[in-house]
Amino acid sequence: MKQDLSAPMETPYNQSEFTDGPTLKDARKLGGRHLVELVVVLGIVVYVGLYTHTLGTLGVVAAIVAMIMIHELGHFIAAKLSGMKVTEYFLGFGPRVWSFRRGETEYGIKLLPLGGYVKVIGMSSADEVPPEDEPRTYRQASFPRRLAVGVAGSFMHFVMAFGILLTILVMYGFANPNVVEIGAVSNFSNQTSPAILAHLKVGETVISADGKRVTSANELANILGSSVQKPVRLVVQDGSKRISTTVTPVDGRTVKVGGQSYLPKGSKARGVIGIGIIPGTSHYGILGAVTAAGVDLWSFSAQTVSSLVSHFSPHGISQYFGQLVHPSTNPASKGAQARFASPVGIVRLASQAAQSGFQAVLALLFSINIFVGIFNMIPLLPLDGGHVVIAIYERLRSKKGRPYHADILKLMPVTYAVIFVLILVSVTALYLDIAHPVGNPFIR
Repeated sequence: MKQDLSAPMETPYNQSEFTDGPTLKDARKLGGRHLVELVVVLGIVVYVGLYTHTLGTLGVVAAIVAMIMIHELGHFIAAKLSGMKVTEYFLGFGPRVWSFRRGETEYGIKLLPLGGYVKVIGMSSADEVPPEDEPRTYRQASFPRRLAVGVAGSFMHFVMAFGILLTILVMYGFANPNVVEIGAVSNFSNQTSPAILAHLKVGETVISADGKRVTSANELANILGSSVQKPVRLVVQDGSKRISTTVTPVDGRTVKVGGQSYLPKGSKARGVIGIGIIPGTSHYGILGAVTAAGVDLWSFSAQTVSSLVSHFSPHGISQYFGQLVHPSTNPASKGAQARFASPVGIVRLASQAAQSGFQAVLALLFSINIFVGIFNMIPLLPLDGGHVVIAIYERLRSKKGRPYHADILKLMPVTYAVIFVLILVSVTALYLDIAHPVGNPFIR
């Protein structure tokens, strides 16, 4: 929900434009034409993506754009349900590229797709509104309705984040150190490894060894290490199948890998079979995933708030400017999460996520939703949190029958300062993303 606080709102369309305008048949024809135009544009974008082999990246960028518009949809729905007059619902800023009108609202796309906005009349005491529309302004709405409109955008981000996290937990599960998974099966230079002889495979989960349930990599290593030339019965899980097999660990001192001894001279005898162990994955049912998603959502949100506070602390600001001066030596340049991302950086992240797989794409979309949802609630104009704080302040200052309206013009210096900081961060982030891009965060 964006607003030009320094200029009056555009004059709303008068009633005659809706009563004396096109007929219903003409409106349907116009809507059909707009739909055709949109389909043609989307077709061109898909063709370009296929031709340049960037369809995956374009898909992730499209998902991010959709998240922006769902944020604005939250404001739109809350305002409409509250009886407020919404005159515009747009993607982007600047000159109009494509738009159409339905009722009293104009929908469309503008030249610079750097965000989105919903235009609700009378967002502040400085907005000029025709007398007949005054009852439907934001400023005349009750406190609960203004509060609902203010938080609706960020609320939609948390709804999306919850849905994405739930999908990740159900589809991919979560890393569990108590689950022992075979991450690699290797052969020895001077003999066939026991793991290959036992037909062990990457991805199998070790359930038990010699009848003892295995709950950690150390447990399995100790059992195998103390069983040189002694058969060990392993039970492994391969998908839905549970398989029992026997391995006989060999003395690691006698094993060579790549021409080198596996264990150094003078070592004690220790059994090895030729496998690499990684933390396994556990899966939730739907109910368990819902609970876990709620807990993880809260935890990740708390971490994001802490990170934002750190970024804007004196030390964080100093560190950020240190990146600008010495980006190659600053630790923050090594991680994608250590600094703000410009549109260039976001497109690069989208490309990296698309190449890494669907799980990486979901993780990226989840983190963006959390960040944007929290950042927008910073209690400063022109962010949504600024409107929420003003609504709360006006409610506290109001008396029965005498609503109080804050003078928005007095807040303009602070608002311009916030806008300046946002522009400064955007420009410096763009410089860093072009001149000193971060590494791929999806490569482990």
